[in-house]
Amino acid sequence: MSRWEPNARGRLEQAALELYMERGFEQTTVAEIAERAGLTKRTFFRHYADKRDVLFDGAGALQALVVDGIADAPAGLAAISAVAAGIGTATATTFEDRHEEAGKRQAVIDATPELQERELVKLATLATAVARTLRGRGVDAPTADLAAEAGIAAFKVAFGRWLAGPPDGRMAEAVRETFEDLGHVASARAPEERGA
Repeated sequence: MSRWEPNARGRLEQAALELYMERGFEQTTVAEIAERAGLTKRTFFRHYADKRDVLFDGAGALQALVVDGIADAPAGLAAISAVAAGIGTATATTFEDRHEEAGKRQAVIDATPELQERELVKLATLATAVARTLRGRGVDAPTADLAAEAGIAAFKVAFGRWLAGPPDGRMAEAVRETFEDLGHVASARAPEERGA
């Protein structure tokens, strides 16, 4: 086998998803992933720390895009609008043409409690970074924290909406619609408040 393995990360990711879908996450070994990809275990560990990392590899890049999008949002935007802008910008490129892959990844996570926990940690880390970025824009801490948590909740709902939609649907559109829904929910009054 040659020392240079073209698109090793992509091959490992594809092999891992296939095996996780076929056998389940717990039943799949790193050796099997590497073999399916036509690579060695050593190559696997050059790219990933463990078999969970294959599923969470893009978390850092997504976080950077969200944070940069919030930081670059126009001055004067409300905190939640800046979060919506950052998430919208990040998802417009990150999830483009990845509907099938994202659906498989989510199915594996949904079937594995250990991975569900890791997903929650990833989202909590993203919320912390979003709140920090909002504070850097001059938003007070309680507002920044609330906008970050609400924004990440909206992101989760948008992701589910996108996965449930047609394969050619756009994640950025699901984000826009979900943040609009969040605005409606936040401004809705209970029937007794409306005089009903």
